[in-house]
Amino acid sequence: MTKPIAGANPGAEEGTRRLVVGPFNRVEGDLEVRLDVAEGRVRSAYVSSPLFRGFERILEGRDPHDALVIAPRICGICSVSQAHAAALALAALQGIAPTPNGRIATNLILATENLADHLTHFHVFFMPDFARAAYAGRPWFAEAERRFKAAEGTSVRRALKTRAELLHVLGLLAGRWPHTLTLQPGGVTRGADQRDKMRLLATLGAVRAALEEHLYGARLEQVAELSSVAALTAYGAAPGGGDFRLFLALAGDLELAGLGRAYDRFLSYGAYPGGEGRLYAPGTFAAGRPGALDPDAITEDHSFARMEGREAPHRPFEGSTFPDAADETGYTWCKAPRLDGLPYETGAIARQMVDGHLLLREMVAADGAGVLARVVARLVETARTLIAMETWVMQLEPEAPWCAQGATVRQGRAFGLTEAARGALGHWMVVEKGLVARYQIIAPTTWNFSPRDRAGVPGPLELALQGAPVAEGEKTPVSVQHIVRSFDPCMVCTVH
Repeated sequence: MTKPIAGANPGAEEGTRRLVVGPFNRVEGDLEVRLDVAEGRVRSAYVSSPLFRGFERILEGRDPHDALVIAPRICGICSVSQAHAAALALAALQGIAPTPNGRIATNLILATENLADHLTHFHVFFMPDFARAAYAGRPWFAEAERRFKAAEGTSVRRALKTRAELLHVLGLLAGRWPHTLTLQPGGVTRGADQRDKMRLLATLGAVRAALEEHLYGARLEQVAELSSVAALTAYGAAPGGGDFRLFLALAGDLELAGLGRAYDRFLSYGAYPGGEGRLYAPGTFAAGRPGALDPDAITEDHSFARMEGREAPHRPFEGSTFPDAADETGYTWCKAPRLDGLPYETGAIARQMVDGHLLLREMVAADGAGVLARVVARLVETARTLIAMETWVMQLEPEAPWCAQGATVRQGRAFGLTEAARGALGHWMVVEKGLVARYQIIAPTTWNFSPRDRAGVPGPLELALQGAPVAEGEKTPVSVQHIVRSFDPCMVCTVH
């Protein structure tokens, strides 16, 4: 068993006070954060996912295709992403590729879920914190409260209406949401005719109009093409209203650019494949440089998870999910994913950094990937993705095939890598004698909210919380709330 690392999970050190923040509201699933605070700052943080679920174990011993039914049940807001990763693993196992229609429809289905998550995160999860009484003295507070007070704000209610409109895409292409069964290794089971194409374009047009009027106060193309900090500043100062501009104003006042910086080390599996590559490229970005991504370099460390197998990091194909009944060192059910032994951040900020978006690269080079950069990345990505979705609808050919057929495989192993709203999601499947012998999942929040590894290196959120200001008497520090929510955690996916 790994020996506890000094300072990894002790009581508060002399001169510090211990805060336990949680359970968090407005996040998906259970989350607890323990903080050691000294001299008004977070000295160290320990992020805990306190609920074990065990979906990986549930999948063992079943027909591989059962993953298409069971994996989406991991989460009610990321179900398409889980289904897509399972379908990709099965496609690799069978050696088939989706038809062009199947690929495009899958992109539309996945993008719809991801955009719905981005809209929900900004309006419902993240921005209501700025309508709290702690900010009552700020010049922007009255407007923030009017727009973003939880469950009551005008922008919150409008965003939920826009989200409902967007989800009509899933009604047309996926049949239902969440937990659609439409996604398959060779494409989709449900096609669309010319009338459906017109409905899809009308739906996306209505969403575009709502976002341009209320969220951006500008054309989607103007937001997607912001290429520098100077351009972002000019956009924020321009007339036209929009919730994005309000956020930029309060972010500047609160200096959110420098709050919540982690490693500035990013990974993305790439998103939305097309005929000439992906809309968002796969790869890494670290030490100021882009790089290739080697899936074989991914491991999971159990040193401070409540899991057996602490003797060494595990590659996913050889990984396990066995709770340790004799645990004395773990403080979370979340494992610690590492790439080449290092923690990486994932999410919209990672996708845009890896893809080379000029604005985000300049922001990170100047101040690091803090709260401001993470939120800007989501809002820029929302504009970029919606523009692409309109093009994809026009590329659908209703009379062409929608799904390729593959043969059952009784032996083999394969993985499926996709991008959920919150970042890199991977499923690793081993099949023996026609049944699942091993199934491992590494979700985006597993990367971002990982515990320390055997070397004592904190996960991205644990590092991002270090140095966060804590006012005297604060029990749920607003700075901690902003940092945690800037990652948009999905804890039920984290522990599967």
